Amino acid sequence: MTELSAQLGITEARLRSALDVLFEMSLVRNSMDHPGTLHVVSPDVGLSAALAQQQAELARRQQQVAESQAEISQLIDQFGRAQRDASAPAALHLVGIDAVQDKLAQLARETEFEILTFMPGGAQSAEALRHARRNDSELLERGVRIRTVGLDSIRNDPQTLAHARFLTDSGAEFRTSPILPPRMILADRRAVLVPMDPADTRKGALHLTGPGFVASMQALFSQVWEIATPLGAAREPEREGLNAQECALLELLGQGLTDEAAAARLGVSPRTARRMMADLMERLQARSRFEAGLKAAQRGWL
Repeated sequence: MTELSAQLGITEARLRSALDVLFEMSLVRNSMDHPGTLHVVSPDVGLSAALAQQQAELARRQQQVAESQAEISQLIDQFGRAQRDASAPAALHLVGIDAVQDKLAQLARETEFEILTFMPGGAQSAEALRHARRNDSELLERGVRIRTVGLDSIRNDPQTLAHARFLTDSGAEFRTSPILPPRMILADRRAVLVPMDPADTRKGALHLTGPGFVASMQALFSQVWEIATPLGAAREPEREGLNAQECALLELLGQGLTDEAAAARLGVSPRTARRMMADLMERLQARSRFEAGLKAAQRGWL
């Protein structure tokens, strides 16, 4: 070790740290032919193993997110029922868009250090973006940290993409994911705003402060944030040219969702979802969706 560090002109501590990284990437291992020495693995073999390990970890995290979404949906239903009970002050029922906008403005004034947000639904309306920019500007001016996850599809909408870039240019952090849980805003890890009906956010929202619910939403956000793609980063194909959005579409259709329901989850139009599926069928050389599902599973796409 001393001889090698001298040859490389670095300290032994730095050398050991570098070797640890190479071991983790499967680019170096202990030699079986010459015990006590190291064997350098060919990069194409070692990097392929590292990529496979990362893909397996990504799939595991995505499964955790899916399971967490189901649990959160149950919690939302429970709080929706609980808020009708006067003995449940931890849930405030906000009816209509005006009431929600008033609460958002209040959160913008009162939040002290952090706002975490899920922004599903794809392209956002000009009115929604105008309100968001006003509130976000106030937060950023006070040094509040903003982290937002939107859908991958917003990268194709100039207006929504411009808002995301405004956030990152102003010091906020923005990432995208092929699918997302329902809309959520978490302020200072003490209060959560979620829609009463994720399918129709105009009905209003629930303002929740229960510690259990807040902790659950914090954990869910962390899971999604870790596997989301930072704005500006290229969305690399994951498996055999299959990108994250195509993978999500296959998963949603495999769960029995219609084209319309899958498109809504992805934040794209039903026509776009059908075009994506037609392209996948062509690449799979499948004559039906059932055959496409079988071939996708055989290739490890599902």
